[in-house]
Amino acid sequence: MGSPSIIPNDRLDRDFYLVLEDFRGGAAFRETDEGADYPTIIGDLLSGQYEQVLRVVAFNPSEGWSRDASEDIAHELERRIAAEDREISDGLRDFIEGQLGRKVGTQLALPLRDAERY
Repeated sequence: MGSPSIIPNDRLDRDFYLVLEDFRGGAAFRETDEGADYPTIIGDLLSGQYEQVLRVVAFNPSEGWSRDASEDIAHELERRIAAEDREISDGLRDFIEGQLGRKVGTQLALPLRDAERY
């Protein structure tokens, strides 16, 4: 049986987000506080607080899960950039485009049905 936690469980029963960033000396998760939730990470990314984002990891200690949230974050960033007509850094653009597999703001063409081809 493990030791009881010194952190109250109610503070852990939510989703946290960490950003993996590429630095000259290698990749590392940036230091953050316990307020690193979804809206905070989106705001921090849009305000330029990260330069070379590699991944965004989400986790919930109480529920015992973690996952790569990079694609979800990239979709939300793209939505906000378009809605707010924002300028973004090249590093953030690289992250979004790497996750989406296309240029920011580019709509994927829908396949034509046979009747539409003629």
